[in-house]
Amino acid sequence: MMNIKAFTKAGIALALLMTAGASARAQAPTATEENKFYCNTSALNPAERAHHQQLTAKIIAVRNEIVETPRGYEFQFSPSSISIAELADWVAAEGKCCAFFNFHIDLEKKGNLLCLGLTGEEGIKPVIRTEFHVPAK
Repeated sequence: MMNIKAFTKAGIALALLMTAGASARAQAPTATEENKFYCNTSALNPAERAHHQQLTAKIIAVRNEIVETPRGYEFQFSPSSISIAELADWVAAEGKCCAFFNFHIDLEKKGNLLCLGLTGEEGIKPVIRTEFHVPAK
């Protein structure tokens, strides 16, 4: 359920999108099932967006394993390839623009395995597969 602050932000984002023109990825929130996952592209300023895009590319490039879970996916990393701080930085930014994700960061196997879990509501898996280049099985 969307709180008042999130609803107000969504309304402002919708107004901006209607006046500035929306990209295919930045859709106004709707009640339909197929459009419940949208990104608020105005949530990050240009410098934040550039930094976030760099971290996203790194996350995709250095992940060792992709594990499908009942509610999403888990990306597994070697702590020598990406830090907990980098993942936390990425989660903080991604949570601003894509609030429909649930995030989990885990350090496992005595500090030798770093995991980033992405989950969400029913229908989230295709979004994750597309946005994070998860190969088809």
